Amino acid sequence: MNHAPTESRRADKARRHWQLGQTHAKAGRWDAARRAHEVATKLEPDDSLYAINHARVLLSSGQARRAAEEALRAYRLDPRSLVACELGAECLMREERYAEAVATLRSLPADLARDHTHHALLGLALLRWGKAQEAITALLASLAIKPDWAEIHHNLGLCFGILDLQFEAAQCFNTALILGIGKLELGTRGLACYYERGACQWDDSEANLAALTAAVRALPPDASLAATPFAHIGLGADRADQLRAARSCTRFMATGITPLPPCRSDWQPGARRLRVGYVSADFHHHATAILMAEMFETHDRSRFEVRLYSHGPADGSEMRKRVEAACDEFVEVGPMTDALIAQRIRADGIDLLIDLKGHTRDQRLGIFSYRPAPVQVTFLGFPGTSGADYIDYLIGDAIVSPLDHADAYSEKLAQMPACYQPNDRLRPLLDAPTRASQGLPEDALVLCGFNQPFKISPEVFDSWCRMLHALPNAVLWLLEWNKQALPNLRREAAKRGINPARVIGGPRKALADHVARFRLADVFLDSWPCNAHTTASDALWAGVPIVTMLGETFASRVAASLLHAVGTPELVCRDIAHYEQTVLELAADAPRRETLRARLAEARRSAPLFDTTTFTQDIEALYLRMAERHAQGLAPDHLPAAARA
Repeated sequence: MNHAPTESRRADKARRHWQLGQTHAKAGRWDAARRAHEVATKLEPDDSLYAINHARVLLSSGQARRAAEEALRAYRLDPRSLVACELGAECLMREERYAEAVATLRSLPADLARDHTHHALLGLALLRWGKAQEAITALLASLAIKPDWAEIHHNLGLCFGILDLQFEAAQCFNTALILGIGKLELGTRGLACYYERGACQWDDSEANLAALTAAVRALPPDASLAATPFAHIGLGADRADQLRAARSCTRFMATGITPLPPCRSDWQPGARRLRVGYVSADFHHHATAILMAEMFETHDRSRFEVRLYSHGPADGSEMRKRVEAACDEFVEVGPMTDALIAQRIRADGIDLLIDLKGHTRDQRLGIFSYRPAPVQVTFLGFPGTSGADYIDYLIGDAIVSPLDHADAYSEKLAQMPACYQPNDRLRPLLDAPTRASQGLPEDALVLCGFNQPFKISPEVFDSWCRMLHALPNAVLWLLEWNKQALPNLRREAAKRGINPARVIGGPRKALADHVARFRLADVFLDSWPCNAHTTASDALWAGVPIVTMLGETFASRVAASLLHAVGTPELVCRDIAHYEQTVLELAADAPRRETLRARLAEARRSAPLFDTTTFTQDIEALYLRMAERHAQGLAPDHLPAAARA
């Protein structure tokens, strides 16, 4: 029997539907395009081209999983199709299946030539999979073919940043800006400024920071562009700028996301335990876990059911084991998409969901944009506003987030009665090492500035050098956070007439050794407009007095909050002159320094800053106030610090 006419008619029909689908797709009629392409692929299931176009329409319709299946089917039909391979990888990346995307891209026959887009896609997949070093190789291969591709320079900058090559990262971001990065310009400017500061490479930092400030102030009120809110928090001193950048960024991140259907909690006071969920990538040996471990352990399990949703590494550390044991359920969600995590949280019936990352590396604010919980809160990880309409409350205190600053926050302010920062009374406190073992002179006054280098601005360093001039027997002890900052700071010291040998580095160490060596310092010099945070509590735990300056933003008021909560508010200064005067007075008064050390030693036992039990009770009371408002059908509102009973 001759089937040729039937096969010919089927092929013609398939082609007509394919053409119809293409017409609908060009007009953006995605549902109609999808239906037409489905018919074409069913009529001609072995045609790779039809499968590719069907996959593209599915991807444009927001059906990434089905799109990946269809694109990979096209690739199986034609294993030498670069288009099918790359489309399949793109769809997998949309599903956050980065390892599979890398495997797909690497599966092309070795004899096929790869173009610049293939290398770029592989580099991006490796970057998002956490393989920054391998990503650099792929991205450089792309630039070898197309050296003027701004987006690849941008992605290279991200890789170098992950590898702590701050100066190289800044150079890449600045190159991307010169070439023209389009809608990524605002975020790229922020990254360039941040990494320049991280390397303490100040040649162009003032001009670049001014350009970043101008760019964020030029944003329209409804802006939805990628931004780098952490750069504005760390380098800027204007609350309104921080809010503009954060709002633009969270709108951009939520583009295309459809929240889950609205839900209400059925919790009522006394009816059952309040279900509290914490979301973070930092439930391991990280500053957030170090601060929060004892708080998790002291939660009242009779009134609170606590789940931790972890999307970070399982590093096998003792801190990881401790945190895992300190909750009702520890849920690993790292490989899941934001949408699937949100669905899991909704299924778990979480009443109060708490973000511990904000706009920091490895954040997953996208989870919160789905609105999985009735009440959503940001806490601790990011010292400023999220800018997100889907975050109801920010937890602070009367110093870091006073109510008269409320117009700079997208959230309602929920204030703790003492300090917003939790602490761990089990934090180690070993005997101090010898000064000689740390490269410190035995008879010098040690001024310690162990903040990350991005917090050290030219203005801050000018102040420190003025004090070194006034204190010829003093040395400046700085943390070697990366390999680039300290040599640059020594050069900057020489420019200011200070012998570079007086600037001494301290390498990164394990927590116990880090806190122990703090005890060798005479005074801790805080920075501005971004203070010491966890580092400040480490210094105070070790008994080192901190001198800080109170600023206008959350990040510039943290040390002041800690000093009030530890009982040394007299070390909070109003301006630079007062700051320098206070340090010089302490430097000249050894008995006063010893008295302060004794007060801080007593504070470990008695001060609110280190009273974890009371802190946990206070934050639980704050959670209940939020939940009770919701139970009463009331919208979120500011929750001023309540007096302790």
